[in-house]
Amino acid sequence: MSGFRYEKDSDGIVLVTMDLAGAVNTMGPEYRTAMAQTVARLEAENDLTGVVFASAKNSFFAGGDLQEILAVEAGAEAPLFERVESIKADLRRLERLPVPVVAAINGAALGGGYEICLACQYRVAWRDRRVQLGLPEVTLGLLPGGGGVVRLVTLLGLEQALPILLEGKSFGAEAALAAGLVDELVDDQTQLIAAAKRWLLAHRGDADAASQSWDRKGFRIPGGDFSNPAVAQLVAVAPARLIAQTRGLLPAPERILACAVEALRVDFDTALRAESRAFISLLTTPQAKNLITGFFQRNDVNSGASRPAGIETRPVKKVGVLGAGMMGQGIAYVAAKAGVEVVLKDISREAAERGKAYAQKQLDKDVARGRIDGASRDATLARITATADAELLAGCDLIIEAVFEDLALKRDLTQACEKYLDADGVWASNTSSLPIGMLAAASARPDHFIGMHFFSPVDRMPLVEIICGESTSEQTLARAYDFARQLRKTPIVVNDALGFFTSRTFGTYLDEGVRLLHEGQHPLRIEAAGRAVGMPVGPLALSDEVSQQLNRKIHDTWRELGVLDSFGEQVVWREVLATMIDEHGRGGRHHGGGFYQYEADGGKVIWPGLYELYYRPERAVPDADLRDRLLFRPVLESLKCLQDKVLRCVADGNVGSLLGIGAPAWTGGYLQFVNTYGVARFNARCGELAARYGERFEAPPIALEKAERGELFV
Repeated sequence: MSGFRYEKDSDGIVLVTMDLAGAVNTMGPEYRTAMAQTVARLEAENDLTGVVFASAKNSFFAGGDLQEILAVEAGAEAPLFERVESIKADLRRLERLPVPVVAAINGAALGGGYEICLACQYRVAWRDRRVQLGLPEVTLGLLPGGGGVVRLVTLLGLEQALPILLEGKSFGAEAALAAGLVDELVDDQTQLIAAAKRWLLAHRGDADAASQSWDRKGFRIPGGDFSNPAVAQLVAVAPARLIAQTRGLLPAPERILACAVEALRVDFDTALRAESRAFISLLTTPQAKNLITGFFQRNDVNSGASRPAGIETRPVKKVGVLGAGMMGQGIAYVAAKAGVEVVLKDISREAAERGKAYAQKQLDKDVARGRIDGASRDATLARITATADAELLAGCDLIIEAVFEDLALKRDLTQACEKYLDADGVWASNTSSLPIGMLAAASARPDHFIGMHFFSPVDRMPLVEIICGESTSEQTLARAYDFARQLRKTPIVVNDALGFFTSRTFGTYLDEGVRLLHEGQHPLRIEAAGRAVGMPVGPLALSDEVSQQLNRKIHDTWRELGVLDSFGEQVVWREVLATMIDEHGRGGRHHGGGFYQYEADGGKVIWPGLYELYYRPERAVPDADLRDRLLFRPVLESLKCLQDKVLRCVADGNVGSLLGIGAPAWTGGYLQFVNTYGVARFNARCGELAARYGERFEAPPIALEKAERGELFV
């Protein structure tokens, strides 16, 4: 049987081993044929005791075929609806067999893979980190369309199922057992099938074991339905909470909630059909297209699309980190967790030890939460040597300089410490904006010099921006890329320029917020417009977090280096910074307050002086213009980075904007946003904004050329 191996043993148990073409099992055409044939054969079996579904792959089942989904065009959804209904019908027939079915889960079972598991009466999994279970469709702008919403709500109840469905997170084996997603764990993978068969034999002839709970007479959903006041209250408040979280920008969570509530209102099979309709309605939304594209692009980036080919992978064994401040201590911590020996150097032993204490604090939290044991914590800490002695850097195959943005200091450290590198070692600067070419001028081996821009907090932010200077060799790039992957980070690769890609693009959002303020717009309208397009916070709040003091220091550094013109003078921003800092002492959140004033209880309000200084109600601009100005500025800057060859490819721009600088998830990245907005329509809107607010909104030549040729940014 194509794709599935079918074996019946002497006890009457059929083992179905899924082994579809490709590296993983997916719900493509081969699966649909194999499952339909398998169910029909099982229905015709005599003396059947039970069924076990297992996988011949390293994972159990990867889910739906996203390429197939991405190819669906608006107006052509009907065939896919019938296909989804057919898939669900086979799973429904499977769970209605007169004998129980067990899923033997040896690895990841996400999305459609876990929906197969839900159609089984019992789920046994291997207790291993490779086992991940869940329904992550919401992160792709979709909902579980193979029965996942209805079955999970019916299995666990609305209160327990909603967070799983709306967050889309995956569960490890232990967490899955605790959440009720699996029923049993085994310590040895080779015992999976035996455990499944043992349960089947123990329940031979048990009518309840052979049926799903929702198919039994008198079944009630755990937690109850609307007659339970707690459920009724949850249903009443959930829509408002959801809109507050998604800001109305992501339709998938709203449809998931609607399907989940529908499962409480109607019979099981009617709820399944409603789920299919909702699934199909999401397929061609711009949000789903963007999120799925972003998923593929991130996989491409992590798979080495930007890594030089033909260079052997070699893990870093010993890394030196210069500077034990916020960035340095974070880099040291994640490197030690990845098994790398770390020398954390600062100007004093005490400063270095304070940096190491950060790792101690994070690891202690992991112990308290049961994620690691004390021995693992101690082993990780033992890999970090805190010191002021540069000679301990000897033998490092990578040194990362992570001091603040001071060109002279960075150059001095290069000249003083580069000699301790291995002969083929790499020197990396964790600069956020200074040109690598300028920094590499102090190096005796500029071909071994590269930028590695980490993001704060390092242990939580997934991106590393790798910056190649003019002299950086392909071998050096490969080593830096491999180290980022060693840390389980996503590396994008860009060419040298002031601010590179992420800082240059991020700065435009802050700049436009300050321009709007200077023009007289209400501060709260500015902040609301930023949140309305999906940014994590408004531009004024974000500027406070970065701090006005730091923003001005960066501007002053660029001016001293004579490179500010290449990025734009940003006269308005400098004027506002001078007013806020010099005249009113408002340097940012960590300098006593900035655009906001901060309360002792953690709350914050707009600093009242801002209204007197800037607010001019007669100058109000339309809400649509406020939103588009804040969104289009970083989008335009991303296009310019691609045009100027700072970005080497579109995927790096999209992934970098999503993971590094908080681009709204629904856009799929700043370059992908132009594709779904429509390149020609985007250019026209830029023209409108430029006419009203200035030439910074003019569409760059690269966008005009794409529109003329009818091409997308891919």
